Amino acid sequence: MSVIDAHVRIGDGREVALGAATLLSTMDELGIDRALVAPGERCIAVANAEGNDLTTAAAAASGGRLLAYAVANPWFGRAAVDELARARDAGAVALAVDSVLQGFDLLDGLVEPLLTFAAGQGWPVYVRTGTPPSAVPLPLATLARRFPELDFLMGRSGATDFWIDAAPALRYAPNLYADTSYAPWDTVLSEFARDPEIGVGRVVFSTDAPYTVPRAEVARVRDWTIGEDDRARVLGGTVLELLERKGERG
Repeated sequence: MSVIDAHVRIGDGREVALGAATLLSTMDELGIDRALVAPGERCIAVANAEGNDLTTAAAAASGGRLLAYAVANPWFGRAAVDELARARDAGAVALAVDSVLQGFDLLDGLVEPLLTFAAGQGWPVYVRTGTPPSAVPLPLATLARRFPELDFLMGRSGATDFWIDAAPALRYAPNLYADTSYAPWDTVLSEFARDPEIGVGRVVFSTDAPYTVPRAEVARVRDWTIGEDDRARVLGGTVLELLERKGERG
């Protein structure tokens, strides 16, 4: 069973920092095989090229264990799309979006050129949620329905005040996937699992390090009372399918 962490931020953040070497050491300790890495807040908001250089270089040096998210603030317009193309050429494999840090509403159209680019690459799109009014689950579900050819990861699944909206969002947009970080398995995750319109196949493991305690995030999924085949899907199988999918929906 391959364990893949679907979202980590490396580099310096406002209150936290995580270097690639430390991340890899933690992954070894916890049995995590691979991780998708985005840069810290400043690089998501404004210093996009610096952030993409950081993540793609870390990925290139990791022997395949780290996979890079590309970031670009959509306010930069055509230059943002060009930056995604540059990151792709350097090895990025997915798009990470944070509408709070980047200063836009998910439904105002600003991010759509970036999503169109991601669709052309067959990239999954990680979108952090949990901060009102511009980063919550239901508007993300509406955005996902506008782009049925894309797979969206609902970062943090609305944690914590908007967990109540996570399941309705997943039911509304079949191309939206939940993120396990912060979510108690006996309430939030179990609601996903028992819902026939969602199920464990729509849930992906993420530590969201360095904002969490990765050991606790791994333990939560390993303690979750689901079958081992389902656990393997959550811990890596589903996100691997999303990374390997190249425009199959059309």
